[in-house]
Amino acid sequence: MDSQSSQASQAPHPPQSPHTFQVDLRGLVDLLSHHLYSSPKVYLRELLQNAVDAITARRATEPDAPARVRLSAEGGALRVEDTGVGLTEADVHDLLATIGRSSKRAESLQEARSGFLGQFGIGLLACFVVAERIRVVSRSARTPEAPPVEWAACDDGSYTVRTLPDAERPEPGTTVHLVARAGAAEWLAPERVRSLARDFGSLLPYDVRVGDEAVTDLPAPWDRSYPGPAARRVALARHCHDLFGFTPLDTIDLAVPLAGVRGVAYVLPAAVSPAQRAGHRVHLKGMLLTERAEQLLPDWAFFVRCVLDTDSLRPTASREALYEDETLAAVREALGERIRAWLTGLAAGDPERLAAFLSVHHLGVKSLARHDREMLRTMLPWLPFETTDGQLSLEEFAQRHPVVHFTRTVEEYRQVAPIASAQGIGVINGGYTYDSELVEALPSVRPGTVVAELDADTVTAHLDAVDPAEELALSGFLTAARARLDPLGCDVVLRAFHPLSLPALHLDDRDARHEQARADAEAHADDLWAGILGSLRGSAPRARLVLNHLNPLVRRISALHDPELIGTATESLYGQALLMAQRPLRPADSALLNRAFLGLLEWATHSEDGQA
Repeated sequence: MDSQSSQASQAPHPPQSPHTFQVDLRGLVDLLSHHLYSSPKVYLRELLQNAVDAITARRATEPDAPARVRLSAEGGALRVEDTGVGLTEADVHDLLATIGRSSKRAESLQEARSGFLGQFGIGLLACFVVAERIRVVSRSARTPEAPPVEWAACDDGSYTVRTLPDAERPEPGTTVHLVARAGAAEWLAPERVRSLARDFGSLLPYDVRVGDEAVTDLPAPWDRSYPGPAARRVALARHCHDLFGFTPLDTIDLAVPLAGVRGVAYVLPAAVSPAQRAGHRVHLKGMLLTERAEQLLPDWAFFVRCVLDTDSLRPTASREALYEDETLAAVREALGERIRAWLTGLAAGDPERLAAFLSVHHLGVKSLARHDREMLRTMLPWLPFETTDGQLSLEEFAQRHPVVHFTRTVEEYRQVAPIASAQGIGVINGGYTYDSELVEALPSVRPGTVVAELDADTVTAHLDAVDPAEELALSGFLTAARARLDPLGCDVVLRAFHPLSLPALHLDDRDARHEQARADAEAHADDLWAGILGSLRGSAPRARLVLNHLNPLVRRISALHDPELIGTATESLYGQALLMAQRPLRPADSALLNRAFLGLLEWATHSEDGQA
């Protein structure tokens, strides 16, 4: 390659003209309807938003300007008329012909920016989800001498713009006409339009009507004046039933003036799972934003459903959810404080209502109390716990027992509850959600309280030892019993305890169960894994079967001399103790129960044959 060709290849290319993106309107509408919006019904919200924004813009310079929105549906067509700021022909080209251009960006409307709900261009484009043709007739209030202008578009992406005679629109404002697309006529039916308008626009600040029927219903139920507190509760309960379908246990006012939030929380009348995501109704400047706001309240407040209006929270692109930002986090914390203050107020002044609430929603309050020491201190006399003394609060239980013993699992509690109660040991069942965490936190709000986890050694230590001479006389029986249960990782001990009706008690702890699980895995593993698991063998105490020397059945069994019969009887007592503790059975335990049952049947049948 010569130098001239080399220089030519390195010479800069002449600048090219920029290209403009070509937008497939039908493809964009399909994207909106299937991926951005949850339902075609949002088209009406977008129309209402455009009308309200237009009125807001006009009132920024004409405070006394009329504020009306009128909707009329008939024969698969819809007309929406407003008395807003209107558009000139230049505005139409600027706002409607360019997808994504927002009316908030228009210089002539900049003054009213903070009062707007949405974007005019995108909002109108969303109407193509249900319409095949859109016609907009508008006259500007800012430029009264400008003639009315018409923008007409089809869902194929084509549109026309023309000016009209003054008679077409004598007053400032905008009228939008929709013609339903094939298969979407139901969304423009009069009853559907009326229902959607009431749902979306009941709290809008302007006069909105469908035909002659008013849509707006102001002031909001939580802001109205009532003859008294009882009348207010009845009215709000009716409002809750209309919105959510249930009658609330109570209502909680949610006023956060600094965040521009007003509303009410309704307490559910039935318990719900903490994992169930609550759906709350949120209005933005009066317009319904979503019925399924999940992140509005702290996770622990799953026992309420909220409806509120705000002017500070930020919507997502679809305007059907809330954007997670610092403002939402601050509002969430503030609303949580209101619910916390309501609980504190009930504890201080209305114990009957608090007891009724906790009988249903104690789990939610426990979730709050485990992270909030002040709430735990407030709720200490009220939160119920399962104990060997019955259903008690932690305060009552701590007053009765110098040491607050608890178990971490329901199975452990069921093992020790009967025997601990008979021995005078107080035990709390910490196996339910949050309970063990709250018991362990008790000393932080009740100084001097001693809290201890109850284990098998503690229970065994409280059982009476058998006279050494008697235990020595039964050494042969105990040796045979231990030999039978040794493969199961269980020892046998003899004690005297109440109640007399309980022949045996199966005791273990988490360390013993972990060791047992390791041993079971080792027994079924190949040589490599058996070696690895064997190296993990711990020194944890084994489970134990505690035989009650005071029980008549145990006394008769301990008098047996046949090692095989002693083994069968011991297995039967072991299986019965597992079932009494409601412990899940391992395959080895199930096989033992089956073997013991058949052995007893064989022994009973053999005895009858011998007598015959």
